[in-house]
Amino acid sequence: MKIGSKKILFNSLLSAVFTILFIIALPLLSPKFEVFAQNENELVRYYQMEPLDDSLFIKIQEELFIDPPDPKAEINVDLRNENDQTISIKGTLYPLLAISSSVRARIVTYPFKLNLEEPVHYTSVFTNVLDKIKFHNVINPPTKFQVSSTMQYISPFMQLFGGERFGWSLMNDAGFSFGIGTQYSGALESNYVEIGFNLLGFYAGIIKNVDGIPEIKNTQMHNNLYVNSGYRLSYVIPLGNFLELGYVKLDDFTGSQKVHYTEKGAYKNSIIYNPDGTIKYQPYLVEGSFINYELRYPIKLMGSTRGKFYIGKFLDELHLGFTGRELELAGSVFDFRFDAMISSPARQAQYVTEILVQKIFSFWSFSSIAVGPSGILGTRDDGSFGLTSIFFNIRFKMGTSL
Repeated sequence: MKIGSKKILFNSLLSAVFTILFIIALPLLSPKFEVFAQNENELVRYYQMEPLDDSLFIKIQEELFIDPPDPKAEINVDLRNENDQTISIKGTLYPLLAISSSVRARIVTYPFKLNLEEPVHYTSVFTNVLDKIKFHNVINPPTKFQVSSTMQYISPFMQLFGGERFGWSLMNDAGFSFGIGTQYSGALESNYVEIGFNLLGFYAGIIKNVDGIPEIKNTQMHNNLYVNSGYRLSYVIPLGNFLELGYVKLDDFTGSQKVHYTEKGAYKNSIIYNPDGTIKYQPYLVEGSFINYELRYPIKLMGSTRGKFYIGKFLDELHLGFTGRELELAGSVFDFRFDAMISSPARQAQYVTEILVQKIFSFWSFSSIAVGPSGILGTRDDGSFGLTSIFFNIRFKMGTSL
């Protein structure tokens, strides 16, 4: 790689990292944003329990006959009135005495509390809140589903664009999975859709093209990825969920299809030319066969139910990044995904950044739906570095967290 190319790649990565940090820090910098921290010098009697202990949150709800229990539910505890102590779960109030004494003791002594009586502003975020973080609980061992080579596909999260596959079990280590876009793609980037069958770590899936997805966006189309029909096979090496090897076979495009994806309708500006008439940028029309791999490290970060760092090669493109579901910070629950595609046979390097926020709707959707922006940073039509795509993404949780 030339020195100029390395410099561009470094600047792109640096810009992506600063963008991510800015998005995460923005709510904390807002004067209207308030969080609450526990003061260790006094007893906290009215607080929100941070959802960092899945087993306790499930136990509390089971004792109150809440079915199904949600390990990321918002739970507030009010001990201010000794004769009328209450616990609120997703806005519904219950008497604390309805819970067994052993569980009540765990609630009262719960170490991760957000004090709902004492507002903390900008400066206190750094002096108080961060002091309360117990780093041995910020990064925990992964769940059994994350490290299982045969059941790792099981996931209750169905996402509209990109991300990990939605997977449901027929009988533990046998079931189906479904996804819109590749697991690395961002919003409106690809027409890739797949559904497949999982058995004992093996996966066999059918790939189809749904052109209506990228056609929603009719600008900055030069860095998209398009596929025809095909299939995908993969196998997770049975030494934990750390290495997956796979194979993809995609049908070739016909001449008319190639013209359709580069010159017609919504795709008419997909090819960017140099002044001399040669092609500068063009979409990646994927055809042929590919050997794929993903080397990953599953991790439970900030109370996340599913999380991993990874580096992988898919359709001859090199990806690295992080994805996590239901991360918890100062009482907020959100999904976060960052993917850097740093090498491709046809496309320019790009960086997908996605934050989907939970707990913003009412009733059943309180813990079942998360929405937020999905953006792609990369090379624009004019050669500058910036946003090539931004759209709202949405994910649904079909059942309880794992």
